[in-house]
Amino acid sequence: MRLRTVLATATAGLAAATSLTAAGPANAHVASTANSPGAHACSSSVSIDRFSDALDKTTYDGTFVGNFSALAVDRDGSLAAVSDRSSLFGLDGRTLAPEAVVPLADETGATLDSEGLVIDRDGTRLISSETEPSVRRYSRDGRILDRLPVPDALKVAPAGRAVSNGTFEGLTLLPGGRTLLASMEYALSGDSAGIVRFQTWQRAKGVDFELGRQYAYRTDTGLGVPEVQATPDGRLLVLERGFTAGVGNTIRLYLADPRRATDTGGVENLTGQDGVRLIKKTFLADIAACPSLGATAKQPQPNPLLDNIEGMAITGYSKGRLKVLLVSDDNQNAVQTTRFYYLRVRI
Repeated sequence: MRLRTVLATATAGLAAATSLTAAGPANAHVASTANSPGAHACSSSVSIDRFSDALDKTTYDGTFVGNFSALAVDRDGSLAAVSDRSSLFGLDGRTLAPEAVVPLADETGATLDSEGLVIDRDGTRLISSETEPSVRRYSRDGRILDRLPVPDALKVAPAGRAVSNGTFEGLTLLPGGRTLLASMEYALSGDSAGIVRFQTWQRAKGVDFELGRQYAYRTDTGLGVPEVQATPDGRLLVLERGFTAGVGNTIRLYLADPRRATDTGGVENLTGQDGVRLIKKTFLADIAACPSLGATAKQPQPNPLLDNIEGMAITGYSKGRLKVLLVSDDNQNAVQTTRFYYLRVRI
């Protein structure tokens, strides 16, 4: 999303992801962690290993490399990255070097505001666009294979109650590969500010998804949800994000558990006082509290490490600890940066 205002299955994906480790490209602006596990702590649960600006303001095969809104790990250990300017990139899992780019479009050939990305167990790509909103399945070469149903209320007004540029930002496949979840960025008209809906789809056999349960999640004041990723135990990593001109970005990471939350699919208006059990969330870190590691910012930021972080992928898991890769959306803007962040998260 252009924000300027106030797995195959998860198990298979993470197995491939264990190969995504430290080494970055030789020309990257990288800071690496010390050997101590407590080094570069952002909080008691999160630390940062390093960051890389290697792809900032670069091109590949005539396509601008940036505007990244989502990341996913492929089964061979490589990365896929979707741009909200309708491009799907393949990146080397270790160096981040672009290896392929595929243009994306809707059924009429129009470009997408593509925001969320999942690599399904058959290698196809599920990609959300916040324009309508929509979730479409694409082949590796960018052909549309099918399109998932979306509840009327989640559609952008006047078709529904969603605000423009505030719909399906996050997309993730839960462990087992049968539940797909999309996170709305902002509240629907008629819902209380800060209460956003998470929509799921279920499948019993094959690849077809049908509408499933819906949940409600409360963000911190003034923040939206740009990304969500399923953890191996069925919980969710949730990014919350905001921007204030002259101040910069707010980026917070939460662990959320939808398993006891109310199904809100039949609830017209969420007020926060209606007996609905919201998704329980636990604070993990404010990224502004991470050490800057020598990063520089092109505009005011609470911490020069920060930028418009929008994409997230879990790239490894062992004994309750995750390796998490974040990426910022530079909006193809001279005062923003395409930056990758390598985190370790204890859940």
